[in-house]
Amino acid sequence: MSWTEITVLVERAKTGDREAYGELVTRFQSSVYAMALGRVRDPLEAQELAQDVFVHAMRKLPQLRDARCFAGWLRRITARMAINRLTRRGPLFGADPELLDAVEAKTRTAEENVAVGEAVEQLKAALAELKPLDRQALEAFYIRGRSLKQIAKEFAVPTGTVKRRLHVARLRLKDVLEGIDPTLAERFAGADLEAVTA
Repeated sequence: MSWTEITVLVERAKTGDREAYGELVTRFQSSVYAMALGRVRDPLEAQELAQDVFVHAMRKLPQLRDARCFAGWLRRITARMAINRLTRRGPLFGADPELLDAVEAKTRTAEENVAVGEAVEQLKAALAELKPLDRQALEAFYIRGRSLKQIAKEFAVPTGTVKRRLHVARLRLKDVLEGIDPTLAERFAGADLEAVTA
C-alpha cells in the first residue's frame, strides 16, 4: 500500500468511515505491536497497549491536521502510551529472550533492499546539506531517539525551542530532498526519518 493510499484512508477515516480506519489498523497493527512490545517487553501487555493505541487514535483522528503525518503521529501515540503504562507499572527487570518470537518478521526483496539503500544514501546526503543546528536536532530526535526534554537539556534551550527547531528543520530537509528526489520528499512529508527507510 502506498503512502498516497494511506493518506486517502486517513482522510476517509477522519470523516467517520470505520472501514477505512479498519484498513489503517490492518496496515499498521504489526508495527504498533512491535513498538509496544519493545517498550513494555510483555506480549500480552503489548497486545493490550496496541489495542488501546488504535482506540485512542480513532478518537483523536479528527485532530490530525495533515493526513500524510499519520504514521509518525501513530508512532508518537504508541510511545507516549507505553511510557504512561510503564510509569504506572514501575520498572521491569530482566526480559524473556523469546519475547520477539511473537513479532511477525518482514523480509525485504533484493529490489526493496536496493531501494532502501538508495533512500538512506539520499537522506544522508540531504542531512549533510543542512545547517549543523538543523541536522543535529533531526538526528537527536529521529535517529538517536532523544526526547524533547533530553534535546532541550543537551542544547540548553527550552522545550518549545526544540519543537520549533525540529519543525523548521523538517521543512528545510523536505526542501533539500525535493531537489534530490521528489518521491522521497513526498514520502518524508508524511512520515518520520525512520519510516522513510522502513
